[in-house]
Amino acid sequence: MTDGGLRILVVDDERAIRRLLRTTLTALGHIVFEAAGGIQALHEVAAHRPDVVVLDLGLPDMDGSEVLARLRTWSAIPVIVLSVREEERTKVAALDAGADDYLTKPFGIDELMARIRVVLRRSVSATSDPVFRTGGLIVDLGRRRVTVDGREVSLTPTEYDLLRALVRHPGKVLTHRHLLTEVWGVPYQTETQLLRVNISNLRHKIEPNPARPTYLTTEPGVGYRLHVEE
Repeated sequence: MTDGGLRILVVDDERAIRRLLRTTLTALGHIVFEAAGGIQALHEVAAHRPDVVVLDLGLPDMDGSEVLARLRTWSAIPVIVLSVREEERTKVAALDAGADDYLTKPFGIDELMARIRVVLRRSVSATSDPVFRTGGLIVDLGRRRVTVDGREVSLTPTEYDLLRALVRHPGKVLTHRHLLTEVWGVPYQTETQLLRVNISNLRHKIEPNPARPTYLTTEPGVGYRLHVEE
């Protein structure tokens, strides 16, 4: 990050969107680079080392997930993908390929900047404090202790492993397949009902109102996100 703000690479084949984001983000004090395709995007990342990449999935020369897969072989730079509402399967593929978050078009600049702040904060703190806090929820990874509003919560080993997986990626959408693989193993990648039941049980223990979750939110058709307070 520079003194003048963030270095942001915008990758989108629509010139109007690139122009809009460049104008708006520059006005906010950030430095904006542009790419109209996947190959150019990889070159721009190597040349300018931006703080974050905003990547449209519908590129003319390369699928967005392929761009991510190539990028992840040599860089852990935070990536926020853009998609249209119907591209559910593509969003899942992008998240599994290493995207940090996604936004559905159309989106607002305030929402984009909020997502950028979260992914950057996560990248800075990922290897630091073993105690995660958001709202009244505290997860002490070192002591395997979970409290909500000062009250200790008793979780089963599976529920704790599920919460720990989410805590390791706060604010990031974790796909169904990612969570099933990490908690139960590769043979369970398609057991979405098993995941759904355990998420429900976990919510009943940590949420003030399980019917309206504030900590563990659902991304329909994609996965789950552990909310991080701004």
